Amino acid sequence: MAEGIRDKVAILGMGCSKFGERWDCGPEQLMVEAFQECIEDAGIDKSEIQAAWYGHCYDELGTGKGALGVSIALRLPYLPVTRVENFCATGTEAFRGAVYSVASGASDISLAIGVEKLKDTGYGGLPAIDANSGALSGQVLPNISAPGSFAQLASAYRAKHNVSYDDLKRAIAQVSVKSHENGAKNPKAHLRKPVSIDRVMAAPMIADPLGLFDCCGVSDGSACAIVTTPEIAKSLGKTDLVSVKALQLAVSNGEFVMHVRHRAIVSAGDSDFFQCLHIRTQIFRFHVIGNNPYVHTAFFCLGEFSDNSVVGNGENANIKCALCFAD
Repeated sequence: MAEGIRDKVAILGMGCSKFGERWDCGPEQLMVEAFQECIEDAGIDKSEIQAAWYGHCYDELGTGKGALGVSIALRLPYLPVTRVENFCATGTEAFRGAVYSVASGASDISLAIGVEKLKDTGYGGLPAIDANSGALSGQVLPNISAPGSFAQLASAYRAKHNVSYDDLKRAIAQVSVKSHENGAKNPKAHLRKPVSIDRVMAAPMIADPLGLFDCCGVSDGSACAIVTTPEIAKSLGKTDLVSVKALQLAVSNGEFVMHVRHRAIVSAGDSDFFQCLHIRTQIFRFHVIGNNPYVHTAFFCLGEFSDNSVVGNGENANIKCALCFAD
């Protein structure tokens, strides 16, 4: 029977590039920037890394298909390198692969790294979704956009649970206020100016009820992590270890859409996640991995799960959720 991965893997080092409009360099330079900080933080030589997972979604704007982009850029010593892509969960997938390799005993030290170069499109927003969703995307996802789909999720939530428009708008706005406050404190962040909740509420509408500040801007950047066992980390002199408690992913099978889908997916992933943790309470501190372009609505809906709230009470749970993400 599966026993989970709790405390079997520790983060040895982390690093990231500066995010923003990085027209001064290519994806390879961004990865080198992140990797150099990560390897210094880990305190090891790259020859000690035994496997790597590379997260890269928009290959046509980056290093192309396959894993050669990262292995050549970092001059990795002939390692097994796996490129993964899963839309907004791409970063999580890379980290999950590296973590599972260490937890299973397949490797002692593994690398997870990702990069995107979205500003090279020359326009705001993400590339057209139908360009990378398969031959049937026109039938499955006709005329869909990221802000449009998440706007429907928010509207469905409001209608199903009889939440007032202003309360919904203000609850979602809390996420943007929190994110900009964090960005102002981080010299590597793309957007570094705090915004007030009134400004978020009054911003131009993109896809009702989502305004300008409710839709994340795209960015260029790279981030990576090196993971190992707690025993190896301690032998290298690491103290105050950050260990992985659980790591789960649940993907829609297409049966559910919008509001119904968010609950089905979270319920499935949520059950496995907390079973891995072996805890009863679901009140915990969030640490997020990934680069989701329109997470504000998702944070709002997920808030009701994170605080054991009654379904339909996300507008209240979201205030706590926003505070949880404050670090």
